[in-house]
Amino acid sequence: MSGGSRGIGLAIAKAAAAKGANVAIAAKTAEPHPKLPGTVFTAADEINAAGAGQALGLLCDIRDEQQVEEAISRTVETFGGIDICINNASAVSLTGTAETSMKRYDLMNEVNTRGTYLVSRTALPYLAAAEQAHILNLSPPLDMNPKWFKKHVAYTIAKYGMSMCVLGMAEEFRDRQIAVNALWPLTAIDTAAVRNVIGDDQMALMCRKPSIMADAAMAIFSRDPANCTGNFFIDEEVLREEGVTDFSAYQQEGATRLMADFFVPDEVFERSPTHVVHGID
Repeated sequence: MSGGSRGIGLAIAKAAAAKGANVAIAAKTAEPHPKLPGTVFTAADEINAAGAGQALGLLCDIRDEQQVEEAISRTVETFGGIDICINNASAVSLTGTAETSMKRYDLMNEVNTRGTYLVSRTALPYLAAAEQAHILNLSPPLDMNPKWFKKHVAYTIAKYGMSMCVLGMAEEFRDRQIAVNALWPLTAIDTAAVRNVIGDDQMALMCRKPSIMADAAMAIFSRDPANCTGNFFIDEEVLREEGVTDFSAYQQEGATRLMADFFVPDEVFERSPTHVVHGID
């Protein structure tokens, strides 16, 4: 997994470990951040405590090809192979064109799009040897509504780049039976980024917990790669397909409404029985 020292990535890693999976976390946070909890090492400790699986914490900047190659080599040396590749690492800046420096533009595209491509490409030989191989990108449906571009063109380009990897690689790897899918939340998710970058603690009350994304990811990984590829999954829809009807466990205590996440197409809201207000668009 790229990233994963906190938030949704860590929740998915802990859920996988609880089911007995070994998990390698490739992240660049070595020292605690004043506003963002967790490092690659504390994440590994939490994963180890979560279940039967073992965790390997790897310091890695996924913009660096050599570091990615070394991280994947160490993963294979430690665990014997790779069955699942999760592209979770992401950089975000919700700024307009005039306010987004080229340094920030490059960062988002290097981490989001290029990093996803690089990690997937480097893991490919090992995924091809796995019995049930999955690539999962935490990226949105490719909804070309201008409203997703007008306020933060650079971020949308970078995030949609991850989804374009799904679109292309799913077809490219179909004959190899390597599933390539995207997963995105219907609602905003309570993470450090939401509390510190996008909103605050009050906004977090309108967000679901990261565990909904973890449970949805586990459901996807249980599906046959030969018949489950090229999908842009929404977390709630995945779980409804699994028979879940009560989503209260994912809601914050005291929450009275839920706020939609970025990039969720209008037709998804139309078919969802959950009442979600359009707060992030």
